[in-house]
Amino acid sequence: FERMVAMGSLVLRRLGESRSGEIAAHRFLSSPHVTVSGIVESFADRTRQASVGRRVVVAQDTTEISFSGRSAGRRGLGPAGDGKTPGFFIHPNVVVDADEEVVLGLAGARIWTREAGKVAARSARAADDKESARWLEGSQAAAAALVGHAAQVIGVCDREGDVWSHFAHVPPGMELAIRSRHDRPLENGQTLFEALTDRPPLAATLVKVAPRGPGDKGRTAKVVLRAARVRIKRPTTAPRDDPPVLEIGLVEAIEHDPPQGVRPLVWRILTTLPVDTADQASQVVGVYRLRWRIEEVFRALKRDGLALEDTQMQDAQRLFRLAAMGLGAAVRIIQLVDARDGAASRPMSDVLDQNLTPEVAILVKDREGATAKQKNPHPEGSLAWLSWVVARYGGWNCYGKPPGPKTMAYGWPRFCATLCGLILAKAQENV
Repeated sequence: FERMVAMGSLVLRRLGESRSGEIAAHRFLSSPHVTVSGIVESFADRTRQASVGRRVVVAQDTTEISFSGRSAGRRGLGPAGDGKTPGFFIHPNVVVDADEEVVLGLAGARIWTREAGKVAARSARAADDKESARWLEGSQAAAAALVGHAAQVIGVCDREGDVWSHFAHVPPGMELAIRSRHDRPLENGQTLFEALTDRPPLAATLVKVAPRGPGDKGRTAKVVLRAARVRIKRPTTAPRDDPPVLEIGLVEAIEHDPPQGVRPLVWRILTTLPVDTADQASQVVGVYRLRWRIEEVFRALKRDGLALEDTQMQDAQRLFRLAAMGLGAAVRIIQLVDARDGAASRPMSDVLDQNLTPEVAILVKDREGATAKQKNPHPEGSLAWLSWVVARYGGWNCYGKPPGPKTMAYGWPRFCATLCGLILAKAQENV
């Protein structure tokens, strides 16, 4: 795992560094004692420690790994999203500090492939036999990892997470804030999307909208907030022993004057959090907005970072184990990016052994320049302090825009190679 992060690669030939190292890596990923759940749990342990006493947001989403044009020899993979190309899916829980907005780690992940051939119609399958069950399972995993350790745990999902069972069986000790997908029937005869039409606005506020793709820098939208408690009727397809009605908070954030050519922001968020005041409604929008951090992790795992889709590994189970480790590496890269400006007071131990502080200090001094801008401004031993020197190894010159994921991914292998050389040299001195 350390070599994955250090080299910014998932290619075992590079990670092994020698023939014997490559064979050892293959043996590790082939071992029946190595499991996706075991790998993910090791990451969750670190995240649990980092979350103690903090308000945390757990962002869930699904990303697809497709091998279009690279499917020859792949074994054990069903169809990806297009129903034809071999591929698999990753559904992680990425934990974010609700106040500092920095990524703390992983609290769970599901990795699977679809069965080839025909399957029963979706409506004919039980709720726990549908892929949509992953949303409730994700919240259950997050609750098991974090409830009782973090001060508050809030699960956030985009529209796909709007699943009845997700609300009907919220894990104890966990809150939810999920963007609505379905215009559900209400107990009073209205539907969800018309429930707040006649409500007076609580407030107008500014919301940061995340970038939607390459070249998009994001924007700030002025939205009008409305909120109320609503009573949603149980769907006809839900189990009969589920509650017939669920009372839940609804917050609408609707943009009325978007820039020309830009689709207006319309968020309807179903939540278990309180929504009685303008401040409470604004807080719901704020925690939901942190969902975009999981998109950054996906980019670091795929094309903009570790390039998981380019792996030559063919066997499905070994691919899943490699993907689980790559997911943890992508999170670590984003943590370094978060730390670059020192806004979050995280320790270096989030990503590197704190005992290596003296060695890192030598590398920091070596990379500092003569001017004040070229000095590391962060406290020694902090994650920001480490991030600064990694960015320097990635080619950042301390001027211009802050270093991003690509700079960190490029700098980390060079930093680690130099750090390893320093450690070896000191060990030789002590022989």
